[in-house]
Amino acid sequence: MTDQTQQLRAEVTHWRLAADALADLEVVASPAAWAALEQYLHHRVRARLGEVVTALRTEARMVERMLEADAPTDEVRRALLRLRARYLRAETLIDFFGDAVNSRASTKLAELLRGYDIVASESMEAALAPLGIAGPPALVYHDKGLGASILRAGIRLWDRSHPSPVAAIKLTRHNLTFPTALLHESGHQVNALSGYNDELRHHLHAALTRRSERIADLVASWSSEIGADVHAFHQAGCAPVFALSNVVDGPSSHVFRVRLGDPHPPPYLRVLFNVELLRAWYRSGPWDDLAATWTERHPVAAAGSAQELTVEVLRALPSLVEICSRTPMRCFRGAAFGDVVDPRRVSPASLRAFELEAGGTLLTSTYLQRSQPVRVVALLTTRGVLEPARAMQHRDALVEWVRSLGRHGRTEQGTAA
Repeated sequence: MTDQTQQLRAEVTHWRLAADALADLEVVASPAAWAALEQYLHHRVRARLGEVVTALRTEARMVERMLEADAPTDEVRRALLRLRARYLRAETLIDFFGDAVNSRASTKLAELLRGYDIVASESMEAALAPLGIAGPPALVYHDKGLGASILRAGIRLWDRSHPSPVAAIKLTRHNLTFPTALLHESGHQVNALSGYNDELRHHLHAALTRRSERIADLVASWSSEIGADVHAFHQAGCAPVFALSNVVDGPSSHVFRVRLGDPHPPPYLRVLFNVELLRAWYRSGPWDDLAATWTERHPVAAAGSAQELTVEVLRALPSLVEICSRTPMRCFRGAAFGDVVDPRRVSPASLRAFELEAGGTLLTSTYLQRSQPVRVVALLTTRGVLEPARAMQHRDALVEWVRSLGRHGRTEQGTAA
């Protein structure tokens, strides 16, 4: 046996033992954190991670067998390097879900995130069920930063043979008590599954081609983020745009900046697009003051090289809103987005009527928890927008209601207990 073969054997043993160690999922998340998941999430996540580890361990043993069979050294070496690369991808994946699960280490936070799991899952179900599409379960976790994000269910992970078992949605700490970003992220999942992203891209491009092919290409490239904003608006009304403005604001050089390859519209256009959605469905309201503040704070003259784009898209906003919200599409079986999820149900007037109808049971009714969790969240976040002087009171009410939802839990995917 040459020294090189001995070294290879030591290296293969190292990576096989490392792969074996990944099987202990209590190393990446505490038993208490795993126990804080609902049973259906616990099973899905652990089962998928177990599949990844099993595949990795199988590959490690295959490399060992190559050595035992005296395979050429260079072949064993290439197989070992593939094993190492796959180990690192598997480790990244397991650490991602471990960190997400570990964010439920405290009882209060676990209850809150379980409640948000239900809200996000129900949000997807509301849009997908009328289309006959099963929505995935959601796993919500929290982290630092400004913006939320999603790892969509079905996205191929690790070696591209293991799809993500859940929609893993990150909420940032500053928005844990104003969670409308949750509905934007669940919109990404809905729009990918329904086909809305692709169809919306086509419609947006066609609408703007006559103005400028370059502008049409650019706006069409924003379709996934525009579509997710539309989803959040249809499910929560006016609250999402106020949360959005807090996240994307900055100096004018930032809010007008166009980043090639970035699926997000410039913040200035994104906020005013959302305001145009509100005006199209609800007419006037506090969103008009938000728009006035933005246009005063960020005059179009400060857009620099993006000024032509900004002016052209502003002119097109009413037609873009019509396309996004009211135009019949094949992906919705010939209906418009507004027919599938009617934003009039979450207008300020409709939410006030909903609150009056619920009376004193709004925050205590288990029936409302089961049947309308997204609408209750829409109401509680809208309160914070319309009554800023009582923002702390509304925040506390929202958090306690979501925690109560999390304590009651669900009996199965898509069904509150």
